[in-house]
Amino acid sequence: MKALQELVVLDLTRVLAGPYASMMLADFGANVIKIETPDGGDDSRAFGPFAGTESVYFMSLNRNKRSMTLNLKTAEGKQIFIDMVKKADVVLENYRPGTMEKLGLGYDTLKEINPSIIYAACSGFGHTGPYSKKPAYDVIVQGMGGVMSITGQENGEPTRVGASIGDITAGLFAVIGLLTALHHRNQTGEGQKVDVAMLDCQVAILENAIARYLASGKVPTPLGNRHPSITPFEPFKAKDGYVIIAVGNDKLWEKFCNLIGRQELINDERFATNPARTENQRQLKAILDDVFPDKTVDEWLAALDGQGIPSGPLNTVDRVINDPQIKARDMIVETVHSVAGPVKMAGIPIKMSATPGAVENAAPLLGEHTEEILKEMLGLTSEQVAELRGKKAL
Repeated sequence: MKALQELVVLDLTRVLAGPYASMMLADFGANVIKIETPDGGDDSRAFGPFAGTESVYFMSLNRNKRSMTLNLKTAEGKQIFIDMVKKADVVLENYRPGTMEKLGLGYDTLKEINPSIIYAACSGFGHTGPYSKKPAYDVIVQGMGGVMSITGQENGEPTRVGASIGDITAGLFAVIGLLTALHHRNQTGEGQKVDVAMLDCQVAILENAIARYLASGKVPTPLGNRHPSITPFEPFKAKDGYVIIAVGNDKLWEKFCNLIGRQELINDERFATNPARTENQRQLKAILDDVFPDKTVDEWLAALDGQGIPSGPLNTVDRVINDPQIKARDMIVETVHSVAGPVKMAGIPIKMSATPGAVENAAPLLGEHTEEILKEMLGLTSEQVAELRGKKAL
């Protein structure tokens, strides 16, 4: 049994935030029906890199889903969607606020059709507030949400986080929200709207930056790779690469000093406590920068692991993919696409003992399952589907 196998999700999303959310649902068995426009479908189908004619970007976000085409600007297409909503559990969309209302398919309309529907909307700025109608991309919300202001090298330019965390965090929070709404519905029968804004999500993950500012009145700035409150907590250059250490308390500090043969640092008033080490981080880094080049990364990791000191290598993506821990946790999986052939991608990070997720199906071709879905959900015949195609509804 799969945890979400009875869940029917009408997925109107495209590109990243929404598809990331629906992929997580599909990985745990939800019947995710990806509804795409007939004229090209999800924008990301045109994003590289490509395996032959097919987008690997698209494939990495749309596994385990079925695709159908539907033109919501036609009366027939709109009616099909309404009929599907009657039998669905979730509608997931990431249009700019107001788009679904213009189509006559906003939440206030859909809840009259199906009072138990969970309507999850993932947008740049949310469905309320002065910025609601503004368009947004990942880099916009990383900048507006403060994340870029604390990322990068000290005294350097603001830096975008390498992964699209503006989109990805919104996808994650959207899943949390709609699963919470489903739990409420299971208790009461009542559906509801889940409104997730990319900007809100960036503020939510600012973590201690907000606490530091509110406590001190000092505006946080980029600190490079170090931590604002824990020291040493950063990479150091070894003989053949970088070693990252995280000495999170004074007991670990003592063990670390003994390991590197610098016992005099244990009681040095500049470094004896974590607050002191953080205050004097530059002086400490200068000392440790002379220590780490003596050994290779593997030699340091073996020594640090032997003393229980948190550490790790600074891996490039090729090393991540081949890391034995990543392999042991099935975090790189392979699907076989009907056109592109074998395609590898990131696996499922949530491991569940009774109802594990699974990557069973590659991303669908555009409209691959249109007829199958319409027969299954609405009982249409092949002739009726053909007629709808003729009317440009599909």
